[in-house]
Amino acid sequence: MQTSRGGLIVIDGTDGSGKATQVKILTDRLQQEGVAIASFDFPQYGKKSSGLVENYLNGAYGTADAVGAYRASLFYACDRYDASFAIRKALNEGKVIVTNRYVSANLGHQMAKIANTQERKKFRDWLYDVEYGIFDIPKPDLQIMLHVTPEISQKLVDDKGHRDYVGGVKRDIHEADIHHLRKAEQAYKEIAQLPGFTLIECVENGEIFSREIIAERIWTVVAPTLGL
Repeated sequence: MQTSRGGLIVIDGTDGSGKATQVKILTDRLQQEGVAIASFDFPQYGKKSSGLVENYLNGAYGTADAVGAYRASLFYACDRYDASFAIRKALNEGKVIVTNRYVSANLGHQMAKIANTQERKKFRDWLYDVEYGIFDIPKPDLQIMLHVTPEISQKLVDDKGHRDYVGGVKRDIHEADIHHLRKAEQAYKEIAQLPGFTLIECVENGEIFSREIIAERIWTVVAPTLGL
């Protein structure tokens, strides 16, 4: 990736893995290195484009399984389409963009609802066609997948502050379901084996690494990609 032409870096991973924190640490460090940057958070909570996502996550449409993988994915895809114009503008300005979640988040949580291997691949191909084909959103140059175990995920989620999109409760319908989180964990690990992804383990012996250690592991992947 050449920074003069811009580039898109995705920080994704299991719930509670500190994605937003790592995006902030990474963007601060890139700025210190003199890199022009922009950052995006998905979903874009509070914007019209994320309305269906917010309703889905607070249970307005029923359980996650009742909504299903395909319907739920469209909610998130529309939100990214809305952001894609600003992303493309920043890329054309030569900025390096760091996003908290992207298409991979759709894959992780929605593939968790599909048990059959062939059906998961069919879904993945369909989703890529929707997001990168029909909606034509920019493709990432580097995708980093952070991994923590489901039990630690729930604990870290509970440590978060007030979140308006779920009415102030601690967990959304994904986070509240440990069975879903376990299946999503396996889906994320499966996705991390795909080309263009790098898996970063954030837990050892049942304990999560400090944010500084995780940030340094991310930097060892990002810096060579950007030629820093």
